[in-house]
Amino acid sequence: MIAEQILPLLIAIGLDRLGEPPAAWHPVVWYGRLIKRLERAAPQSPDAQLVYGAAMLLLASPFALAPTLVVQYLTGQLRRHSTQHTLSWYAVLGTSVIEGACLKPFFALHMLIEAGRAVRLALEYNDLPAAREALASLVSRERAQLSEELAIAAAVESLAENLSDSIVAPLFYYTLFGLPGAALYRLYNTFDSMIGYHGRYEYLGKAAARLDDLLNLVPARLTALLIIALAPLYGGNQPNAWKIWRRDARQTESPNAGHPMAAAAGALGVQLEKIGHYQLGDAIYQLTPQHIQQAERMVQFIGLSAISISAIGKTLWHIRRSR
Repeated sequence: MIAEQILPLLIAIGLDRLGEPPAAWHPVVWYGRLIKRLERAAPQSPDAQLVYGAAMLLLASPFALAPTLVVQYLTGQLRRHSTQHTLSWYAVLGTSVIEGACLKPFFALHMLIEAGRAVRLALEYNDLPAAREALASLVSRERAQLSEELAIAAAVESLAENLSDSIVAPLFYYTLFGLPGAALYRLYNTFDSMIGYHGRYEYLGKAAARLDDLLNLVPARLTALLIIALAPLYGGNQPNAWKIWRRDARQTESPNAGHPMAAAAGALGVQLEKIGHYQLGDAIYQLTPQHIQQAERMVQFIGLSAISISAIGKTLWHIRRSR
């Protein structure tokens, strides 16, 4: 029974080390293509865009929900059937491989660490243009005029924010609702990343942005607490992480992004700044590429901790339901 809950997560993290699935087989890529297709039919008037933006979420949901519900149902049936036969361990292993392979695309631990590493290595070779280019996989802001310190800050804060969005949140919803929970979260988060902006998408993306804010309320704060609790493991300052989190978490426009970012700024003893928008933390230390390396370690420790917490949570929940 315990193996049924833990093995899929172990397989998923093992597959994560091998990298992302090919684009042709990646569900998040499929979600992006679907969103673009739906966007083409968007009306022009603001009021109609508000309604259509909410309708887009409803129209897209079955594409994430149906396949994962089928997988969850079939693996559940196979596990129940196997308890009556001598092949139970083969069934547990087989269903765990299927579930772990389906879970993997919904979180991206190794890819996030590698994205931070690419920026750091470019800066260590004093190649600021290459570092700005590497930042494209982490941030959507204008990068051409970023100084070295601002590039480092952008990398660190994006690693912290994506730690919540790309790792903790999908695993949180997987723990609560299985594969359908992780898939739906990833779909709605993809909506937010593509159309949840001011300006062109002010009305069309409002429903997606608000839903993403709601879904990340708990994961963002949980991520901040993990950043604080595990600070000694990656060379962070735990008391300062708590202080800066409590002081600066609400400085960002997003109700959630500031929580992991402020906690990370405090843990590393640096100031993270997006000019014209926010300043998080105190500049105890001058930003250097080594702070990106610390943030990489932070992502690794917290990502593995999130996997462990998910395994424990699913096991305890399964035990309680079995009584």
